[in-house]
Amino acid sequence: MKNVRQSHVNIHRDSWVEINLEYAAHNVKEIRAFLPPGMKFLAVVKADAYGHGSVMLAPTLLASGVDMLGVASIDEGVDLREAKINSEILVLGAVPVWAVESAVKADLTISIFSKEHIESCKRAYERLGVKPKVHIKIDTGMNRIGVAEDEAADFIKEVQAAGFIELQGIFTHFANAENREKTDLQIKKWNKIISQVNTDGLLLHVQNSAGTLCYEVPGVSMVRVGIALYGLLPGGKCTGKCKQPQLKQIMSVKARIVHIHEISAGEGVSYEHSFVASGLRKIATIPVGYADGVPRGLSNKIFGTISPLAREDAEGRGDLKIPQIGNITMDQMMFDLNGVDAQVGDVITILGDINEWALILNTINYTLTCGLKVRLPRVYTR
Repeated sequence: MKNVRQSHVNIHRDSWVEINLEYAAHNVKEIRAFLPPGMKFLAVVKADAYGHGSVMLAPTLLASGVDMLGVASIDEGVDLREAKINSEILVLGAVPVWAVESAVKADLTISIFSKEHIESCKRAYERLGVKPKVHIKIDTGMNRIGVAEDEAADFIKEVQAAGFIELQGIFTHFANAENREKTDLQIKKWNKIISQVNTDGLLLHVQNSAGTLCYEVPGVSMVRVGIALYGLLPGGKCTGKCKQPQLKQIMSVKARIVHIHEISAGEGVSYEHSFVASGLRKIATIPVGYADGVPRGLSNKIFGTISPLAREDAEGRGDLKIPQIGNITMDQMMFDLNGVDAQVGDVITILGDINEWALILNTINYTLTCGLKVRLPRVYTR
């Protein structure tokens, strides 16, 4: 691998998550190519950049054309500040009223949507002499957090009149961007609210990844892109015509074979012997399991590949697909090497297309990337 960086975790094990920074830069440029000139681009890096490593990814995203970063909590924003990330950072989630001062001290922009938020901003200003920077969150149908639709216009005007708050933006969030009828209803509510207030100089943003690719909303000045940054598309089938950027999945999971042995017909593999050999089988073990975030429900249902460059004598060999066998255990899993010329130390890629895992588990790709635990070292490549 060329130009390899690694995060500050132990790497005394033969399994790791590999993040391709070049692919991340590619995805930003692909998405920006679909945006109108002058449109701001917020990269959502909450949940440690959906499991990819926010501190390590942020410089690449910003250098590739991102204007602002979005996180879920003050702590996530502080982590970026401590890593010397100086861009604008918006806390998208609910900020505790007692923590507003911490956000101001870290130069974080917060989301507000209640009278209590306004009061806590006032107290922070009186104590620090600095106006908290805020975006107002409006609930147009997600029913999670935000100012209610019928109270939104008055709330915005109250914040604008407050001399102790720096209002920078207003936003809402699509609950079902893949469904055009439901999303059009949210856009209609948004437009009604925005038409009642003065939005000069404010960042207006409503589109998440799916919304960015599927809708053009007049008057907005920024998009918020999350899962698409990482080369993945949101779950759900779009009911309208959506843009199709050529995204590249930036994450893979790899491990080296630590043991190879043979079993005979009738012998089982792993707990409960959920796999029983029908004949002579060569079994490879790798040190990664469900404690690392590979769900046990994938047992006997996924495949790995051995890289053609896993060893020097393997050059020219095509990727070899091998089935995972037996129940995935806490720290290890096994593969069937029958007919494969492999040896201890060869690298098996167990996560190729993460959407295949999501389909097997009847879940969404987000949960899988977020679930790959920090016990697995992150290795960053170009």
